[in-house]
Amino acid sequence: MAGKLFIVPTPVGNLDDMTFRAVETLKEADLILAEDTRTSGVLLKHFGIETPMRSHHKFNEHETSARVAEQVEGGMTVALISDAGTPGISDPGFMLSRECRRRGLPVECLPGATAFVPALVDSGLPTDRFVFEGFLPPKKGRATRLAELAGEQRTVVIYESPKRLPRTLRQLADVFGTERPAAVCREISKLHETIHRDTLGELAGYFEVNNPKGEIVIVIEGCGRAARPKSSGTERPDRDETF
Repeated sequence: MAGKLFIVPTPVGNLDDMTFRAVETLKEADLILAEDTRTSGVLLKHFGIETPMRSHHKFNEHETSARVAEQVEGGMTVALISDAGTPGISDPGFMLSRECRRRGLPVECLPGATAFVPALVDSGLPTDRFVFEGFLPPKKGRATRLAELAGEQRTVVIYESPKRLPRTLRQLADVFGTERPAAVCREISKLHETIHRDTLGELAGYFEVNNPKGEIVIVIEGCGRAARPKSSGTERPDRDETF
């Protein structure tokens, strides 16, 4: 009898965001596949999870997905986690899930944390219709993709690294227009979580002189939305301006 693949979201920041169901699933699994076993080891130790763990990341998932699917086919219950958030959302997971489904094996994704949802809701921008872009192409195809997104009428959500953030915001301001409302969300669910709401032009200028740290989500208002008053970005009493 075949086993099952569970895709298990883990906290993007505060460990208290872990669900009871996620903890029990990881405890009951035969094997946990982790993006980085050192990072996930901290999480497992915190919740007293002693299930064996093996690496499964973007550099080896092409080679390991078929072997793991064979283990599930043979009756093993496997839980897949990433360093933070939901596997498959800008993290490894799609290839293994696809291989298991191709073989007719049961796959179940638990609901849980992912960084772009709280960033989108907290941005103050329209949430009724949005497009999640993930990470932009670093070089080839980047200009073309930015031009396509500039005409997107839905709210646009992008992931970015702190090192590339100033350059990306400047490019977005150049292509989307300096007056396009946007928000930069940093360190979601962590101690120094901050959100800056302003126009792309103002945000680009701010982060060119204030070096950001941590995980970044950029949320941009869609093309053609009614203009809204700019915010000073000081609405949140817990805003941390130290980078």
